[in-house]
Amino acid sequence: MKHEWRKHEKSIYIPKSKPEIIDIPKSKYFTIKGAGNPNDDGFSDYIGVLYSLSYAVKMSYKNGLEPEGYFDYTVYPLEGIWDITEEAKRNFTDTISKDDLIFKLMIRQPDFVSNEFAEIITKLTVRKKPHKLLEKVKFEELYDGKCIQMLHIGSYDTEPDSFKIMEEFALENGLKRLSKTHREIYLSDPRKVIPEKLKTVLRFSVAP
Repeated sequence: MKHEWRKHEKSIYIPKSKPEIIDIPKSKYFTIKGAGNPNDDGFSDYIGVLYSLSYAVKMSYKNGLEPEGYFDYTVYPLEGIWDITEEAKRNFTDTISKDDLIFKLMIRQPDFVSNEFAEIITKLTVRKKPHKLLEKVKFEELYDGKCIQMLHIGSYDTEPDSFKIMEEFALENGLKRLSKTHREIYLSDPRKVIPEKLKTVLRFSVAP
């Protein structure tokens, strides 16, 4: 049976539009770091190389590279961890310039993907779909631990409204936000969905 993350991992990827506490397990990802305004033309290239690798994993069985434990699945959604430059933090006001953003984009991979298999897939992708950004991609296992998350519906520019709700929820539950760094999971394609209907999972780490 095909593994559908929307059905089998709803607690992680399909939260409600109100804050909730969740413990996020370790997972494997292809990741890439960058900086600057996500509205710039080059930003889509970062996304493109991640999807090239992710679909190469999914279709590996067609190339005779099927790894041990392989199963059919739906490719996981794009995610991003966002921060701002140190200079922007020192001169912080109430608004953030998108030119000061620092990002780490990623797409989760199934557990059957090992370091060795990720390397094989990367070399295959470099050969079939070469791109200079492939040199910046890493294969990592990440652990978020205890977090507060919430489904944000609307433009990315209105996310601060949801973060305010989440931070108030944290205080009510005796928790504190560990940093202003946060994770976003993109459930909608902004090329096909109007800003008012975009669905994005917002998440940040917390501790007592």
